[in-house]
Amino acid sequence: MWKSYIFDYLNYLKIERSLSNNSIEAYERDISKLTQYLEIIKSDIKPEFITHQIVENLLYYLSDLGLSAHSQARILSGLKSFFKYLLYENLIQKDPLELIESPKLGRKLPDVLDFPDIEKIFANIDLSTPQGCRNRAMMELMYSSGLRVSEVVNLKLSNILFEIGFLRVTGKGNKERIIPVGNDALKFIKIYIENVRNQIIPQKGAENFVFFNNKGKNLSRIMVFMFIQKYAKDAGIDKKVSPHTFRHSFATHLIEGGADLRAVQEMLGHESITTTEIYTHLDREFLRQMILEFHPRSSVRSNFNDN
Repeated sequence: MWKSYIFDYLNYLKIERSLSNNSIEAYERDISKLTQYLEIIKSDIKPEFITHQIVENLLYYLSDLGLSAHSQARILSGLKSFFKYLLYENLIQKDPLELIESPKLGRKLPDVLDFPDIEKIFANIDLSTPQGCRNRAMMELMYSSGLRVSEVVNLKLSNILFEIGFLRVTGKGNKERIIPVGNDALKFIKIYIENVRNQIIPQKGAENFVFFNNKGKNLSRIMVFMFIQKYAKDAGIDKKVSPHTFRHSFATHLIEGGADLRAVQEMLGHESITTTEIYTHLDREFLRQMILEFHPRSSVRSNFNDN
């Protein structure tokens, strides 16, 4: 019963909601937490008989295992989506998660690199090697355009519009967006294509990918994560650095420089602007300077006007 319901639900996510394979696998893992818990308590209860209390007990169990509030909330969100689907399909009569609240989350600010740190990492990449040439192009692209790591490894040659300096990117939910890309990133991409990529015979199915390994196969996300961590460590950066750190830094530096929040939302591909608002964590001195410079009642402007 569970297997058939889950199978149909995953097909629904793929066909009707057009979610990526990574997102579908994440939802499947969320549901598996409940089915595994039922095996532990030796219960063969069917989905239609799951109760509010069983789900509450699952959350207590996950908490005892040491899972963070954020991880619990993610699992609960996946389960809510699954049971809403079952309710919509009339496979259950009542949603057992309807009244369950998500664990309280503290809003964790993402790690952000200062521009000097980014330059330090870039300077640590050996451009004389094929891998270094490729990796520099990828990292320049992540910082220049705020791409997710999945968007970088899946980027196609036909989606780089060199003549106008834009990328066509397919993000979450198969949604396409057009993003400007900086001159430095374009320069390093061209160097990589001309001196490295064009010398490698791509494997079948990888012909149009921009980035691949020396065997002509497109890169995995974990490979990108590993070489970024290595470059950061070699550059003496103490922060936890990942591909997403470059995306965070891109957004933060734009907003600190005065970019419009809606424009940053569009470039990042966020569905809701509340997601983008996390990047407005500007330091107090910057905010103070904004008040002094632009507020009509500030002392700086008042003194200026008095003169």
